[in-house]
Amino acid sequence: MQIESAELSLIGHREDNQDRVAVVVGEHAALVIAVDGMGGHSDGAKAATTAIASLTASFWAQPHPLIDPIGFLHLALGRAHEEVVALGAALPLERRPRATCALCLVQQGDAYWAHVGDSRVYQIRNGNVVARTRDHSHVEQLLRDGLITEAEMKNHPMRNYVECCLGGDPMLTEMTIGKRQPLQKGDLLLTCSDGLWANLEDADVGRPWSSPASLRETLSELCSRAVHASAPYSDNTSAAVLRWLA
Repeated sequence: MQIESAELSLIGHREDNQDRVAVVVGEHAALVIAVDGMGGHSDGAKAATTAIASLTASFWAQPHPLIDPIGFLHLALGRAHEEVVALGAALPLERRPRATCALCLVQQGDAYWAHVGDSRVYQIRNGNVVARTRDHSHVEQLLRDGLITEAEMKNHPMRNYVECCLGGDPMLTEMTIGKRQPLQKGDLLLTCSDGLWANLEDADVGRPWSSPASLRETLSELCSRAVHASAPYSDNTSAAVLRWLA
């Protein structure tokens, strides 16, 4: 498996960074992860760190390539949810640690992804977003119901209200798991927190990757642009990216 990868997490204009990102690479499979600790709840950073550790452990516990990639994503997210729930078991429900999460498994020329909340996965080809996840958010539900337009989402008063997350309620959270996505040489898989996309269009996320610059340089440019676009109140801005070569 031939790939390139990079990851970056910027604090933005916050006092601390509760995002965590990782690219976990084996000989025959790789996992790209972004987790956003929810700052409105206690120990968001601890929730994100716990989720990353759990997902990484689940990946290494399986032989690669994975026989059942979709089943793996479901079970790994469920286990991460349980471990984040356990962090706050002794706390009132409203104070329990929580996080949103997006992850993408890459193996044998295919990508499989899943997410909870408003952390996203993007598939980018030749500088264009060819697919991405749809958020578990209140405004996304309003859009699906035809009650608001895409243009109205950005300024909606409940734009930051997330419907689902890891942690909090012990009941297994809603998650979305995508189907197999065939990859072409040069395709990029990017996972990110909402700090990256909040004030960028899909075209803004895809366009920089047509540059001949290195993954690290392009990722730094994109994350810095996202921070600037949300200034002076930018959130933690984090992403991990993998380029499929063969």
